[in-house]
Amino acid sequence: MIGGRGTERGYAMIYEEIPVRAEGSADYARLQVYIQDTPHDGSLKVKKRPLILICPGGGYVRTSYREGEPTALHFLSKGYHACVLRYSVAPVHFPTQVLEVGKAMQIIRENAAKWKVDMDRIVVQGSSAGGHLAASYGVFWEHGLLVSRLKTGEEALRPRGIMLSYPVITADPEYAHRESFEMLLGEAYEAMADEVSLEKRVTKSVPPCFIWHTMEDQTVPVENSLLFAMALRKEQIPAELHIFPEGAHGLSLASPVVERENGEGVQAECARWIELADAWLERLFA
Repeated sequence: MIGGRGTERGYAMIYEEIPVRAEGSADYARLQVYIQDTPHDGSLKVKKRPLILICPGGGYVRTSYREGEPTALHFLSKGYHACVLRYSVAPVHFPTQVLEVGKAMQIIRENAAKWKVDMDRIVVQGSSAGGHLAASYGVFWEHGLLVSRLKTGEEALRPRGIMLSYPVITADPEYAHRESFEMLLGEAYEAMADEVSLEKRVTKSVPPCFIWHTMEDQTVPVENSLLFAMALRKEQIPAELHIFPEGAHGLSLASPVVERENGEGVQAECARWIELADAWLERLFA
């Protein structure tokens, strides 16, 4: 923990790394927690804050830095708490990753009073394969898979919304990022790919969604987002979808903050997605 609350040293945010242990978790799985100080001394109107739980991408073989902390810092600047889930990756397989999201929700709930978290306003955000994980949680949060293995009630796991950046969604061979599914499922790929093709798993319990993608994405085709949005539409789930004409895969914030060493990773017009997401969150949390 960095700093303290209301001491003679002044106020400070909290940063912690908390181990996440679900069935099958790797020993490195952890929750990086960024908690803003929220004093109750009359200096602030706000008494508790929404929280954004971030799942970085990485094809289920790693978790990206660019899609983790920089995104968390943006949401901190908007007055939210943020957490980055460094979930287990291959050779750890499904359902461990989605159980870890549920476990992260439990950790947040256990600390909600101390951290001043508004548990009715938690959004799960994910990019690329992390988008598949975030969307999986949106689809499966009330499923017996989570409820029974995490030994909790459905309401303790409910997210307020799901935010997806160029997500992996479909296992349809025409549009799939096959490598992500192979890493997620291992030897069970042929048997289980259809189970985690998320456009086929949307029900009315999926929370409102914000989605963005680019037409030029050559890694995860835009059809992934289109198929998911169409499934949401069929179930009358509120959804906001933005498709930008240009931009490669893996842009993160798409701004100079996340520019790669080789100069790639910046797309000025796509950088507007986070402003659109901020506006969506304001409406969602109103």
